[in-house]
Amino acid sequence: MKTSWRTASMVVTAASVLALTTACGQDNGTPSSAAQNVGATAPAGSPTTGAGAGAGAGNGYGADGNQSAGSPAPAAPAGKLTADTNPTLGKVVTDGSGLTLYRFDQDTANPPKSNCEGACATTWPPVPADDATAGAGIDKSLLGEVTRADGTKQLTIGGWPAYRYAKDAKAGDAKGQGVGGKWFALAPNGKKASLSSLPGLSVRKDPKLGDIVVDRNGMTVYRFLKDKAWPKSVSNCTGACLEKWPAVGIVKADDTKGVQKKGLMGFTRPDGVEQMTVDCWPIYTFSGDKAPGDTNGQGVGGTWYAVAPDGKPVGAPGH
Repeated sequence: MKTSWRTASMVVTAASVLALTTACGQDNGTPSSAAQNVGATAPAGSPTTGAGAGAGAGNGYGADGNQSAGSPAPAAPAGKLTADTNPTLGKVVTDGSGLTLYRFDQDTANPPKSNCEGACATTWPPVPADDATAGAGIDKSLLGEVTRADGTKQLTIGGWPAYRYAKDAKAGDAKGQGVGGKWFALAPNGKKASLSSLPGLSVRKDPKLGDIVVDRNGMTVYRFLKDKAWPKSVSNCTGACLEKWPAVGIVKADDTKGVQKKGLMGFTRPDGVEQMTVDCWPIYTFSGDKAPGDTNGQGVGGTWYAVAPDGKPVGAPGH
């Protein structure tokens, strides 16, 4: 049941990857030695707090830099779980207080296992299994529990350990959606909540940027100006940069809509991750984008820009 941008890359057949790789001359060469710019400093006018502050940078779970790494506070009871309708995400699971519940891509569902401990569990408090009951829209048979490393019992839904998000202040908030490219609201069946079944890559008309590429979760896709496309695709975003700007996994050409097919290919990075490109340029999402429609990564560091359907960086100087 586990899905992530890593496993999504496996959908491409070896033959199609080879053919597309050849088209852009990719031969898994070594990355350029060009200096990275992970976008730690936003350009003038860019948000520096809240959703645009780059949540999740360098840690993968969206904790603020001043967040304590100590033991998390005692978790509030789960209470009666309900399938509520979120205007952006569709049906999501909420607890007895109306707070949205989440799942973590680095966990496993079969068998259930939580890989969120320490400071991660402070930002994403595990939901206790003890008093959880099935309310409207929740299938009781999908509720379960997993024993955490500290011996406590955590609620699972469809096998996935359930969490709250520390920045959700009131019922209906879903600020944890998409954080770090690894955290997603839970649908009642345990899958990631989604209002619609978008293609792997498609085009959305942004009121300020015009036509831009989005991934299957509706999240804005970006280009890094220090990458290379010719004669082969090279990503110069690694390490902490890749935590902040997760690579978009491989997408089949027939699982796209409105995106230029020329140079639409995948390549294998030196770290073994398979990454998608548009016009042979590596593409990414931004951990600071919290919900579909966000474009908080636009112009960050003067090197990160949303991607047009033809692969060009939208609004980048000289492009």
